[in-house]
Amino acid sequence: MSIRKHLLGLLLSSVLGIISFGLHAADNPDVTLYTPYTQISVPPGQSINYSVDVINNSKVMKNLAIAVAGMPGGWTYSLKSGSWNVKKISILPNERKKISLNVQVPLKVNKGNYHFDVRAVGESQLPLAVTVSKQGTFETEFTTDQPNMEGHSNSSFTFKGVLKNATDEKQVYSLQAHAPRGWDVTFKASYKQVASVSMDENSTKNITISIKPPSEIEAGTYKIPVRAATASTSAKMVLEVVITGSYGVNLSTPTGLLSTAITAGDEKKVDLVVRNTGSSELDNVKLSASKPVDWEVTFDPKKIDKLDAGKSEEVTATIKASKKAIAGDYMTTITAKTPEASSKAEFRVSVKTSMVMGWIGIFIILAALGVVIFLFRKYGRR
Repeated sequence: MSIRKHLLGLLLSSVLGIISFGLHAADNPDVTLYTPYTQISVPPGQSINYSVDVINNSKVMKNLAIAVAGMPGGWTYSLKSGSWNVKKISILPNERKKISLNVQVPLKVNKGNYHFDVRAVGESQLPLAVTVSKQGTFETEFTTDQPNMEGHSNSSFTFKGVLKNATDEKQVYSLQAHAPRGWDVTFKASYKQVASVSMDENSTKNITISIKPPSEIEAGTYKIPVRAATASTSAKMVLEVVITGSYGVNLSTPTGLLSTAITAGDEKKVDLVVRNTGSSELDNVKLSASKPVDWEVTFDPKKIDKLDAGKSEEVTATIKASKKAIAGDYMTTITAKTPEASSKAEFRVSVKTSMVMGWIGIFIILAALGVVIFLFRKYGRR
């Protein structure tokens, strides 16, 4: 009976020893996979890089097959050590090696939690989880931080747009604007004027949109839709231009006649009319003249400090011809100019010689004839 008890005790001790060894082996596996961040949150389209340590806890060298299991559909990954794609690694006893796991979350993905494992086949596995923070898209985005601008009709409006290809394919976008008649809209990318742009998947590009309204446009608010489109995807935004007023000036005479006559060396006063043809006030309207050499042109007043919309003001120009001017037609260009607008009027000035000069000319001719007659009579019979 005592022998049976002794054998039973030995058997129980052996079983307990085996169980204890198994539990110890489970707590201390031969191979361990480790990365510090086992669950992270990212938006759609994000690329995730894991650094994974493969640790050989045993006293023998391990030649391990490394794989990823349970990767969600549409997701892609790569396993690398350095620049090499790896499928197996060999690790000496009590050493570790690093491998890199790159996971690409697709753009078109549902919001939620996703799970997969990194495995040292037959030895260990590392569970990983990714939380996709928002619903994914497969679309194009065309946006700007400043969709509204204000200025007068002579202004040029420049908008800074951002085009995003939020798809997983390379796209060629046609750039279009639906502006009212007479408006000029141009697109620029990388400082060059373009009609289309090529973009890689999941990339962005800066687009500059320049808008020039017609010079005679009325004050008001105008909406300019712009669009980036391919055969499969498109996006648009609406730009708003507020025209505060137009600027225009016209220079002429009360009768509209742009010609006059003058005697060489004399001066002639010409009445001018400066009219504000725009819808905004004009300030500091200056007058100037392009004239023949040795001529003089002065104005009274020299400038118009303020000219309301639709109003006009008279200015007197005094034109003085050169004393050396010979008979004929001369052009004098008079300009009324502000920083916003300008107008030119070309005057044809006919120059006549003075009566004194005419009589002097006649006297010289008669004197010359008298001398000829005297010489003919005195020496003609010899």
